Amino acid sequence: MKSIKYSTVIGCLFVLAITSCDEYEAVPIERFTDDYVFSSTDSLGKNAQKYLNGIYYALQNGHNRVGGDYLDAASDDAISSAISENDIQRLAAGQYTAANRVGAGRDVPSRITGDMDWGGYYTAIRQAITFINNIDRVPLMMSYTSASGLKAPMNRAWKAEARFLKAYFYFELVKRYGGVPILRDDAPYELGEDMELPRNTFEYCINYIVKELDAIKDRLRPVNTLNLASEGHVVTDGAAMALKSRVLLYAASPLFNEQPIEPGNELVGYAGYDRQRWKDAADAARRFIDTYQGIYELSPADPPSLVFLDYYTSSNKEIIFAQQGDKNKGVEQNNGPIGFTGNNQSTGRTSPTQNLVDAFPMKDGKAIDDPSSVYPYSTQNMYVNRDPRLQYTVMYNGSRWLKTTLETYIKGKNNPDQTAQTTKTGYYLRKFMGNFEESDNLDDALHLWVMFRYAEMLLNFAEAENEYSGPTPEVYKAITDLRSRAKIDPGTDQLYGLKANMSAAEMREIIRNERRIEMAFEEQRYWDIRRWRIAGDVFAGPLYGLQITKNSNILNYERVEVAGYSFENKRYFYPIPYSEVVKNRNMKQNPGW
Repeated sequence: MKSIKYSTVIGCLFVLAITSCDEYEAVPIERFTDDYVFSSTDSLGKNAQKYLNGIYYALQNGHNRVGGDYLDAASDDAISSAISENDIQRLAAGQYTAANRVGAGRDVPSRITGDMDWGGYYTAIRQAITFINNIDRVPLMMSYTSASGLKAPMNRAWKAEARFLKAYFYFELVKRYGGVPILRDDAPYELGEDMELPRNTFEYCINYIVKELDAIKDRLRPVNTLNLASEGHVVTDGAAMALKSRVLLYAASPLFNEQPIEPGNELVGYAGYDRQRWKDAADAARRFIDTYQGIYELSPADPPSLVFLDYYTSSNKEIIFAQQGDKNKGVEQNNGPIGFTGNNQSTGRTSPTQNLVDAFPMKDGKAIDDPSSVYPYSTQNMYVNRDPRLQYTVMYNGSRWLKTTLETYIKGKNNPDQTAQTTKTGYYLRKFMGNFEESDNLDDALHLWVMFRYAEMLLNFAEAENEYSGPTPEVYKAITDLRSRAKIDPGTDQLYGLKANMSAAEMREIIRNERRIEMAFEEQRYWDIRRWRIAGDVFAGPLYGLQITKNSNILNYERVEVAGYSFENKRYFYPIPYSEVVKNRNMKQNPGW
């Protein structure tokens, strides 16, 4: 019996070659052998680099990734505007099984687009193992200066990049499924070889990933040695440390550390709680912040959307690692408001919820229901004097777009017919888009998919440090730095709306909300409510939108339920694919599936 489909260099359907501008070329691999790809006479390593770039290509680009929707449209932050049932709705509702998965993607070496693509991850992992075990056969003439300051052949950097990608893909599997089989590293598996591998424990997988990242950190290239125009997609030492921070934060979180869904099952969590794991996560984030002072920092970009559009200037120091994209109008045309014509047409695919809008505080940093706020809040006046990040995250009635004031009220220009695909909540997505508020037409923009940025490192540190040590001055500073960048009022106490002397529990809620609004639609919220073990509570209540009606030039606002989902504990993990379980006698299914 065989399981976990395996592709050697010869057995793959094709390899995708990537250039610096994210252009791809399909190359029929049947023509090639290992000796051709890793040629001992290719001093420029052209074929080997194409193979490595094919592994990079498997990285997920989150823009409208899951069946045309953002993953966070399966959280409480948004719903899909699609009229017909689709993958993201099935994912949100739990309408999947081990045999009938949602958005499983394609088990070939291409970009992983679905969210249950078990085979796609393992294909990329095996490609990385093949590369790692063969790249030293290529006599590269090129050299580089590593993060440790040593000059070395480029083979060393490329091998470290492949090890990062392998670790990244393993983590993507672990956060979805818990412990998974870790393949041997010394050589790729051969076709016909027994591969009925058991799942490794969650702890083993985390330790393996962290060990890999520690081993390669000083072998990777520093960001300040790269030509971002041609090497903007390259893994750096900072990316390795950022991934380690995220891995350790997840590992310390309640779902795995404190409240596993099946106590004693070491495939889905640790054998027992250990508070030290929070310290390990805090230390990893602190080390990143301290190590990269002046190299990575919060971008002063104004408007903030430039963080996601501009990677190629030294002024944007916030991006740590990004998936390069094309220059096009895709994000705007998929998600922008309907009601425009010609090349300015959009389909409004993403409908942010009122739940998300309510999470943004007032401009003084106080919650919308906090009576101590100096800014009055009312339904009729709900967008005035709010956290400035709100207007850069969602579009609402009265927002500007293409020299037009949006009308999202019923039968307004941008919400004309409830039978058409239009906003279901009264809101459209604004984040990630070009700055076309006062433009006549949409124009091409370079849409990056930012996988790691400095703001996350601050949030990772604040969360882990608060769980271990409580709300220390360092924790306060991480949050006030984010709020200062967002242009929240500092207040006379310079706390940007935070209460002094908070308890750890009070600060926990602040940090979780700050993470929600700062990282909205960046594939954080969907996983955060799982690792925090709060998805059941989050979906216990309905998701709301805003229905606005106009009567004699008077607007009436009404919160309306737009969706509601139940959440079973088994859904904290995806089911192992049925095909893997039936083919592999050693493969154990996740609890409840």
